[in-house]
Amino acid sequence: LKMKLTRMLPASCMLLSLMIPQALLAQKPTGSESPSYYNIGGVLSNNESESHFATVIAHLNFDQQYVPRGTTYYDKTIRIDKNPIKTALNVCKHLISRRVYAVVVSHEPTGDLSPAAVSYTSGFYQIPVIGISSREAAFSDKNIHVSFLRTVPPYYHQADVWLEILSHFGYTKVIIIHSSDTDGRAVLGRFQTTSQTNYDDIDVRATVESIVEFEPKLDSFSSYLMDMKTAQSRVYLLYASQEDAYVIFRDAAIHNMTEYGHIWIVTEQALSANNTPTGIIGLKLNNAENETDHIKDAIYILASAIKEMTVNETITEAPKDCDDSGVIWESGKRLFGYLKTRNIRGETGQVAFDDNGDRMYAEYDVINVHENHSFVKVGSFHYDSEKRKMRLKINDSSITWPGNTGKKPEGIMIPTHLKVLTIEEKPFVYARKLLDDEIDCADDEVVCPHFNITNGNEQEYCCKGYCIDLLKALAQRINFTYDLALSPDGQFGHYQLKNHTTGIGTTVKKEWNGLIGELVAERADLIVAPLTINPERAEFIEFSKPFKYQGITILEKKPSRSSTLVSFLQPFSNTLWILVMVSVHVVALVLYLLDRFSPFGRFKLSTTDGTEEDALNLSSAIWFAWGVLLNSGIGEGTPRSFSARVLGMVWAGFAMIIVASYTANLAAFLVLERPKTKLTGINDARLRNTMENLTCATVKGSSVDMYFRRQVELSNIKLMAFIWDSSRLEYEASKDCELVTAGELFGRSGYGVGLQKGSPWTDAVTLAILDFHESGFMESLDKEWIFHGNNAEKSRYPILPPLPRTPERAWPKDKEYIVNRKNNSSGAGKPPPRYMPTYATDVSHLIV
Repeated sequence: LKMKLTRMLPASCMLLSLMIPQALLAQKPTGSESPSYYNIGGVLSNNESESHFATVIAHLNFDQQYVPRGTTYYDKTIRIDKNPIKTALNVCKHLISRRVYAVVVSHEPTGDLSPAAVSYTSGFYQIPVIGISSREAAFSDKNIHVSFLRTVPPYYHQADVWLEILSHFGYTKVIIIHSSDTDGRAVLGRFQTTSQTNYDDIDVRATVESIVEFEPKLDSFSSYLMDMKTAQSRVYLLYASQEDAYVIFRDAAIHNMTEYGHIWIVTEQALSANNTPTGIIGLKLNNAENETDHIKDAIYILASAIKEMTVNETITEAPKDCDDSGVIWESGKRLFGYLKTRNIRGETGQVAFDDNGDRMYAEYDVINVHENHSFVKVGSFHYDSEKRKMRLKINDSSITWPGNTGKKPEGIMIPTHLKVLTIEEKPFVYARKLLDDEIDCADDEVVCPHFNITNGNEQEYCCKGYCIDLLKALAQRINFTYDLALSPDGQFGHYQLKNHTTGIGTTVKKEWNGLIGELVAERADLIVAPLTINPERAEFIEFSKPFKYQGITILEKKPSRSSTLVSFLQPFSNTLWILVMVSVHVVALVLYLLDRFSPFGRFKLSTTDGTEEDALNLSSAIWFAWGVLLNSGIGEGTPRSFSARVLGMVWAGFAMIIVASYTANLAAFLVLERPKTKLTGINDARLRNTMENLTCATVKGSSVDMYFRRQVELSNIKLMAFIWDSSRLEYEASKDCELVTAGELFGRSGYGVGLQKGSPWTDAVTLAILDFHESGFMESLDKEWIFHGNNAEKSRYPILPPLPRTPERAWPKDKEYIVNRKNNSSGAGKPPPRYMPTYATDVSHLIV
C-alpha cells in the first residue's frame, strides 16, 4: 500500500491543488517592495511542537540580527495527518491559502509518506519546505522534491563517517552489506564516490572487495555469510533496518563471524537491533529526535535567507491560489537558492545545506557495543570551527573489539598460499623448458609454468637463480607456501593505452601490462624478480625494502685495438722521450769536457811510466752514455777523471730508474690496456646532442624504458649502446670480453619485491629482507649467482629465445623499432641519438 501511495502522490497532489474551492482564494496584492510580514507554515506532529513553533517565531521578531525593523513573522501551523492525501489537502486549505513563504514539516511516527505530500504540494508552487525529521534518500532527488531542504542528514550520509573511521584505523579493504532499496543503494554510491573524490592517496583509500545486496525483510542471511568467508577482507560495513540487522547478527554469530578478527561498522538503524554483538562500532546522530531544536534551527536559517534576499532583491508575495496550476512563485525559487547558501551556528550544530538541500556538518557520536549489550561513546564526528570542516576523534583505548578484546584486528584474512610471478632475467632467474623425459624439476629448481594468453597453452619451465633462492628463503622465514609462474607476456610492466569496447563505443584508457599489470589486477600476490623500484610503479603497488642496490649503466662493445710500430713508445709521453734523448747527449758532452780538461787529460806528467789508456773522446763519451742507459756492457772508453766518473755513476742511477719505469708501464699499456668507450656516461654530450651512428636501447617494459619514453620517439637504425640495470650489464660484461660498461652509475635505485597495495605481507617481507642483509645471506647470493653464475648457465641453461607473447604486444620481426630523442635543435640533416626497446633476454649479441 505504501509503495502504491508513493506512486500516486505526485498526481494526486496536483489534482487536489486544482480542486480547492475558489472561495478560499483572495486577490493577490502587488507591489514593488518586499512584504512587511511573512507567514511561516508548520506541519508538525504534536501539540508541544506547535507551541514551541509559535514561541520561536515570537522570539525571532525581537532578534534584530535576523529580523530588520518593519518586518514581522507569523506562525501558521497544522497537525500532520497519517493520511498523505489529507495532509496535502490541509496544506492547501490552511497554509497556502494564507500566503506562507515557507513550510517546516515534521515526521509523523507512523506516516512516512506525509512529509512527501507536503513537499509535492508546496514544491508545485516553488514554496520552500524544510524537513526536520525526514532522512530518506528520496528527498535528495530535486527532480521530484524540487524545493525540499532538511536540517537532518539523509541516512546514506553515514558513509562519510564510515570512510573517516576506516582511515583512522587504517583499513583499506572492506565488504559492504546493504539492502536493495533506494537508501541501501544510495549508501553504496555515496561511499564509492566519496572514497574516489576525497581520498586521492591510494595508500589510504578504502576499496570495496565485495558488495552484498539483500532483499529487505530477511528470513536468513547464512548463504551470504558463506560467500563472505571466502573474501580476504574482514571489515563489514552494514546498512540495514532494525529487523534485517537482527537476522544478520543472528546468523553471523552462528557462523562465528562476530568473534575476534571480524570488524562490524554499522549505521544507526542496525545499531538499534536488540542482538548487536560485542565489539560492533556504530553511529548515532546528535539531536536526531530533538524536534524542538530542529524547529528553531529551521526558522532561524529561513529568516537569515529572507533577510539576505530582501537586501539584494524584491520578494513578491507568496501564492494563495491552489486552483491556479499556472502559478509559479519565482521568488520562492530564488529563496530556495538563498537557503542553500546560508551557514549558521544553531542548536543542533553548524547548519548548512548542500546542492541537494541535505544537511551538511551533521554531528555523530561513535558508539561501541560493550559486554552485556551496553552502548559506550568512544568518539565523535564533529565540526571543527577553526578548520571549518568535520573532524573525527576516537579514543582507541576505550574500544572493545569483537571477541571482547582490546586488541585491534588486522581487518583482513592473511592468506598463507601465495601466487608468485617472476620473469627470466639472468643471473637472477634462469628458466629452461621441462624436457619430455623429465617428470619434475631438479631439487634446486622450482616449477614455473608459462601460460600463453594467446592460445591458452601452458608450458612447463624450471627456474633457478638469485631470486628463486630469495623466494625460498622468504617462504621459510615468514611461513607461506606459493605457486610460481613466469610473466604471461614476458615484460616487467609499463603504463600503456588500451582500447576497451563497451556498449556505447570504444574507450581508451591507460593500463599496466606485464608483471605490474598482473599485480594491479590482483591476479598475483607477489613479484620476486629483478624489479626496479620507481615512483611510477610505487603509485600502484607496494614495494619491500630493496634486496639489491644498483643503478643504470651503459653497455658497449669494446673498440677494436690497433697496434702500430710506435706503440712501444706509449708508456712515456712525447715530452719525456724528448727529455731522455736530450739528456743522453748532454751527459755525454759533459763527460767528454770533464775528462778532457782534467789534469789526467790536458796536462800529462812527463814522468809517467807504462802505456796509458786512450783519452776519452766525444764519440766514446756518447757510446758510454747510451751503453749505461741501455744496460749494455762497456769495455773501453770510460772516464778517467774523478769528476767524470762521479757523473757517470749519477747517470747510471738515473738510467736504472728510467728503464724500470718503462718496463712496468709497458706491461700495463700493452697487456692490461682498457680501450676507451664511445660514451663516458649518461652525461655524455653525444647522448644529448645530435650525432651520427649512435643508437641506444633498453628492455621493453622495464623501468629504464619508462624513463626514456618520456623524452623519445620512434625511428629505425642499428644498435650501438644498451642502457639497463647495472647488475645485469656488469654480469654480461664479465662473461663476454668484447663488452664493457661505460661511465658511472646513474639513476641509483634498487630491486624490491612487489606486492599488492595494502598487502598484509609487506611488513613481513621487508623485515625478512633487512634481516637477510644483516646476516650476510644477500652477500652469499651475490657470490653464488652474480660473481660465479656462469657455470650454472653453461651447464643446463642455454640461451633461450624470448617467451611467447601476445600478438598486440610482440614487436614485428621484419622491423626494428628505434626511438629518437625529441626537441633536437641542432645537427640538421644528421640523425639524433636513438633508443630502442627490445625483448631480448640475452643482450650480448645485440651490441654491434
